[in-house]
Amino acid sequence: MSIIKERRKLNREIRKVNTIFLMAHKNLDLDALGSSIGMFQVLKKRRKKCYIIIDDKTHEPGVQKILRELEGCINIIKSEEIEEYMSKKKNRNLLIILDTSKKDLVQSQEALDKIEKKLIIDHHELGKTTLKEATIIVDNKVSSTCEMIASLIEYYDVEIDSYYATILLSGIVLDTNNYTLNTTAETFYMSYYLSSLGASAKKVQYLLKQDLKEYTERQKLMSSIETLEGSVAFTKATPYTIYRREDLAKVADTLLFFNNIEASFVIGKIGKDTIGVSARSLGNYDILKVLEKIGGGGDATGGAAKFEKTTISKVEQEIKRIIKEEGE
Repeated sequence: MSIIKERRKLNREIRKVNTIFLMAHKNLDLDALGSSIGMFQVLKKRRKKCYIIIDDKTHEPGVQKILRELEGCINIIKSEEIEEYMSKKKNRNLLIILDTSKKDLVQSQEALDKIEKKLIIDHHELGKTTLKEATIIVDNKVSSTCEMIASLIEYYDVEIDSYYATILLSGIVLDTNNYTLNTTAETFYMSYYLSSLGASAKKVQYLLKQDLKEYTERQKLMSSIETLEGSVAFTKATPYTIYRREDLAKVADTLLFFNNIEASFVIGKIGKDTIGVSARSLGNYDILKVLEKIGGGGDATGGAAKFEKTTISKVEQEIKRIIKEEGE
């Protein structure tokens, strides 16, 4: 695994500093939070002062459960508190960014400005908005950032509580959609390893339980599915409902389970004046070509885009036009 091969780079960055801040992307999911908590345990063994930056005001159900259950067990701060915990010498602070490399997606722009040294640990492909001033450890062949951190825990023989192992396992299960996407032999091995540390499959399902109202809203997106160019599933929301980005992503994942579907595109409002697009692929259809033409990004199997002050119909027309061009 790439992160083990690049452990010297990781060790070099960690060794130089006293205080380390951990930060993932906005709208935390179980992979982002799980990898942050797992990395916290690795750094705890290295006797580093460590803090997790979380500015999100609302959380998806699984993340909310974890934060409630771990209250007081790990050091969680808001970006406005960073200076209070920083080492006086600026070069003795490090910001580790997990589960994203893109500066426009992180929890806190303030953290990027205040902490000079930065390290990225991620499993997504790099993009146009990837932080150029950071040391980068990216492995897009693994299922999740939780898988990367679990491999570090095994390599350094870090003792962790069974609940932390469960959180890491939940991140793997989430990002593989129950081991149906982006899964390798290493993914199954790391899942076995976490289970050997006491990770509970039953507790994982508890963390993955969904809100009934949100599930019902997502199901509405399944009522207008079209098939484009023979293998691309396409659906759009009405303009009257605002979805979370992860809701669109979950629908895009679900569409890949239908016969003969190689890729999916889902459009919906993610803000009062913002339209979001989520796309997924099994790997045989290049969604990135489409996404880049509309100003989005991602990798071979997943990506997204957003539009400001436009309509769902206009975004739909543009995406369908590009998909048609790509199919000719």
